[in-house]
Amino acid sequence: MNLKEQINEAIKEAMKAKMQTELLALRSIKAKILLAETAEGRSGELGQEDEMKLLMKEAKQRKESAEVFAQQGRPELAEKELAELAVIERFLPKMLSEDEIKARLQTIIAETGATSAKDMGKVMGLATKQLAGQADGKVISALVKTLLA
Repeated sequence: MNLKEQINEAIKEAMKAKMQTELLALRSIKAKILLAETAEGRSGELGQEDEMKLLMKEAKQRKESAEVFAQQGRPELAEKELAELAVIERFLPKMLSEDEIKARLQTIIAETGATSAKDMGKVMGLATKQLAGQADGKVISALVKTLLA
């Protein structure tokens, strides 16, 4: 079952349970999927990699919005964003822990033969592809910097 079908099923369940916040988040994701499928140059269905990119983008957007609302003293809006984030995270693969990311990065560094901060571009390119959907780009970047230092 692809992401679009999973979202449709979750929407039906949320409607039956009258869960408004969840329904709002699910409809938002469905709209983004439909926009991506009908974008210029697209042939319809999204691939799994594109679906994960879309979900990661939506999750990141909710996280950043919640932080901004919290800084501005708007806890009710921050809570709403965090609730939507929780819904989106149900469809994302399990995120790796920092230790797991470090181990994978050390393997990538060994593969690329990187020895200094000058080689960060090579490592980041490979790491972002291999860890897509499993780790945040900022975390990967920070760990690569410390490992190459």
